[in-house]
Amino acid sequence: MTVVDSREQFILASASPRRRELLEQIGCRFRVAPVDLDETPLKGESPAAYVVRLAQQKASAGWQRNGQRGLPVLGADTAVVLGERIFGKPTGRDDAVAMLQSLSGNTHRVLSAVAMTDGAHCLHRLSETLVSFRPLEVGECLRYWDSGEPADKAGAYAIQGYGAVFVTAIRGSYSGVVGLPLVETCELLKAFGLSWWMEKA
Repeated sequence: MTVVDSREQFILASASPRRRELLEQIGCRFRVAPVDLDETPLKGESPAAYVVRLAQQKASAGWQRNGQRGLPVLGADTAVVLGERIFGKPTGRDDAVAMLQSLSGNTHRVLSAVAMTDGAHCLHRLSETLVSFRPLEVGECLRYWDSGEPADKAGAYAIQGYGAVFVTAIRGSYSGVVGLPLVETCELLKAFGLSWWMEKA
């Protein structure tokens, strides 16, 4: 666990450095306590229902593990979706290249859900962003894989990294594509009486 400072307001149930950096960007104080869950989609589950369910389950699992601290828990999940197909993290090079080739020249959705619980209530928000890719050559997809960046990214790309050169347009939440939609996150913080833009101690 990482303690951000002694006046932390909530727990982030995620190991994602991107989510941590986004929360730090807006001046939040929190503790990081990741949880591990089975992220397999349920049969017949829509992509939106999938990301909301996982965000809620992560928040709930974080509360069960750390609720004795008396702090609300924030969970989040992000999925890259083409049609109704959910693109998770690639299993290896071939899978990553196949994902990128599927996204090549197309517009896909990035669904990013956030949920917060205090043990008595669990609220959630969902962000949907449209991202368009230019046509990608197989060779550049292979070089991108060799950079190491796609290995742990949903859809095998990072818009905040080298993968930015693939993106021709974005309509929606940039921070949602990175992994944590900040407008929706702040709505949850406000609902639980928490704040952001806090001065450093």
